[in-house]
Amino acid sequence: MAEKTATSPTALWVERTGTRRYTGRSSRGAEVLIGSESVEGVFTPGELLKIALAACSGMSSDFPLSNRLGENYDATIRVSGAADRENEVYPQLDEVFELDLSELDEAARERLLVTVQRAIDKVCTVGRTLKAGTKVTLNFEIDA
Repeated sequence: MAEKTATSPTALWVERTGTRRYTGRSSRGAEVLIGSESVEGVFTPGELLKIALAACSGMSSDFPLSNRLGENYDATIRVSGAADRENEVYPQLDEVFELDLSELDEAARERLLVTVQRAIDKVCTVGRTLKAGTKVTLNFEIDA
């Protein structure tokens, strides 16, 4: 595997490890276990999609929140959404951002939440992609 440089994108791939089981890998050394909902210790692809959305929202809001609440603030972003199995899509994903803003007065809370929402809307690539839709292509490399 070629070493990643500052300008080369991170390579991503999955390798089959069993029936409906894969390991997702990156050229930066990260791994995630992926499989069916019936398999313990793995994420389903849909769960990874939801986690990616929640993580993107959290990371996109990190700067305004740490600016106002301090570097060590606690946050949890819960994400849910049932699949429409007839059409094989998630018609709606719901995020709940849990924050302790008890130190702020109501006006300061409202200003911060507006700033956080704007930051997420502006820089959360995952959320922006899901809202806009995206073109997906598939090609095959066949050993013959």
